[in-house]
Amino acid sequence: MIKVGITGGIGSGKSTVCALLAARGVAVYDSDAAARRLMEEDGFLREGLVARFGAAVYRDGQLDRSYLAGVVFGNALALADLNALVHPAVRRDFEEWAARQTGDYVVLESAILFESGFDAVVDRTVAVLAPAEVRVERACRRDGSRPEAVRARMAVQTDDDTLCRRADFTLVNIMEEELEPAVDELDRRLRHENQVRQHAN
Repeated sequence: MIKVGITGGIGSGKSTVCALLAARGVAVYDSDAAARRLMEEDGFLREGLVARFGAAVYRDGQLDRSYLAGVVFGNALALADLNALVHPAVRRDFEEWAARQTGDYVVLESAILFESGFDAVVDRTVAVLAPAEVRVERACRRDGSRPEAVRARMAVQTDDDTLCRRADFTLVNIMEEELEPAVDELDRRLRHENQVRQHAN
């Protein structure tokens, strides 16, 4: 089956797109949720985190997220080390998960699809885009964040022009009534592509 990576910046609506695809019977892998789970459950990853960040990274057997966030915040080297531990674990977990799925295609949802190198494990990539002010308004409403905090997060994410250049498909998410037909068309194209591949083989 085809593996599809879906990405987009804060407030773009990538999770909405993934939910719409899930409602159409597509299996969706949430890489953020997987990373959180693996940091708790994967013994090899836990050992790596303790070796790099110290025993304090776990408190009473549970990952101390606030401690870890404090260590890597503003520290590019520490963040790179964290990613070097977590990303390979997520990649392995995704590939094992994908092998258990059925259907024409599966989806890997990741806010950092290209930055993490996860695009290398998928066949097609999709970028979900929206105007900056729309994204700010959505994120503020969803998270209770201040607009300046959302804009600060947007400033360090990959910009839409770059996403457009790198992705195989783009979805512009402004009006919900326009998004669903676009998702339907994407779903149709991906299913058709998988069927063509199967017939070619």
